[in-house]
Amino acid sequence: MESDYPELNLPAADLRISDGKVWDRLRGKWVRLTPEEWVRQNFTAWLIDCRHYPAALTANETGIRVNDTLKRCDTVVFGRDRKPLIIVEYKAPDVKITQDVFDQIVRYNMALKARYLIVSNGLQHYCCRIDYTAGSYHFIPMIPMYEEIATPFSES
Repeated sequence: MESDYPELNLPAADLRISDGKVWDRLRGKWVRLTPEEWVRQNFTAWLIDCRHYPAALTANETGIRVNDTLKRCDTVVFGRDRKPLIIVEYKAPDVKITQDVFDQIVRYNMALKARYLIVSNGLQHYCCRIDYTAGSYHFIPMIPMYEEIATPFSES
């Protein structure tokens, strides 16, 4: 099954795949293995295993309200204070990352007010840091290690 999906710009993850489904260790259940799910599972494995993001503070398919509409964030990483720290939006590897994708994650962030936004199609990854004081954002070249960004909001 893994050969049906492209190699990603991420280290190979040890995923449990069976009958067109993949085990999501964050949700604790089997989910249908779509191209976007392939990216999500590989990316979250990389965040947890290589960038040391705590699995207990990382959630897939988090429900939020945006303008009285229920939406789902692909992945939300929380700080130790349990406030959203990062929102991640995934696309399938064949989907180009466009302004529309960034607009989508910014709408989600209106509700969550995370400090970092990440967009990935598994081949390209973009991370920006939100500066709420200056009302701006800055793209950063590397997705930081959890310990580098896990300080309380007031210290950033």
